[in-house]
Amino acid sequence: MITVLRAGPLTTVQDLGRPGYAHLGVPRSGALDEPALRLANRFVGNPDDAAVLETTLLGCALRFAEAALVAVTGAVAQVDVNGRPVERPHGHQLFEVPAGGVVDIGRASRGVRSYLAVAGGIAVEPVLGSRSTDTLSGLGPAPLTDGATLPVGVPTGAAPLIGEPARIGAEPVLGIRLGPRDDWFAVHRLFGSAYRISPLSNRVGARLAGDALTRTNVGELPSEGVVLGAVQVPADGQPIIFLADHPTTGGYPVIGVVDDVAPLAQARPGTTVRFRELD
Repeated sequence: MITVLRAGPLTTVQDLGRPGYAHLGVPRSGALDEPALRLANRFVGNPDDAAVLETTLLGCALRFAEAALVAVTGAVAQVDVNGRPVERPHGHQLFEVPAGGVVDIGRASRGVRSYLAVAGGIAVEPVLGSRSTDTLSGLGPAPLTDGATLPVGVPTGAAPLIGEPARIGAEPVLGIRLGPRDDWFAVHRLFGSAYRISPLSNRVGARLAGDALTRTNVGELPSEGVVLGAVQVPADGQPIIFLADHPTTGGYPVIGVVDDVAPLAQARPGTTVRFRELD
């Protein structure tokens, strides 16, 4: 078992999500930085879809009842075991925790979200085939609170795989495929402007602030299906990029769909983002 000593502002259980239920109004959810989740699991010998912990900006602190192999990826943050810093020679952390040991993930110095994987995975009960916390619908385990306990699964015995983490800190340039409602806007503004990540962003969506997109069609839409990466433009003209916990329908026009939202998982408020058009 793992006992939560400090939950941080938002620490959740995440895996690769629960695809295939959008027709029932259930979004996929899952880790915002999927490459970081996969990497953490491979470090400790887990399958890619094993559940991990996703922290937000200020990390968390955990006590391990039994000795464990642990990896931390994602945001750059100091990690201590029993008060001693873990070495980070290659930009990631893979380490052993003794029985009764305390792991403390500190404030992120770069990026936003850290991912902690333990050999055997976080073994909470799955809901609709996934252990992910969905902050919009409430499906899956609740966000961690101080004093909560988490079960750990049985390690597979697979050998850890070591790889290189993604670089964090560069301004994201997001590839976008226009449509279905790009003809409602003067789209040149989308590609000619830099936008900033708003502090109001969360796991549901990244809100952008910058040059407002001007409508060329002032009509209204019935609710339409939306997908991961959909760029919705509300009445104020400031785009919103839907992330893992996005709703399945929306009433504002979607100007396009971003092909890879993983960089937004580590983009802090105030980070500049730009768009480039994909074929």
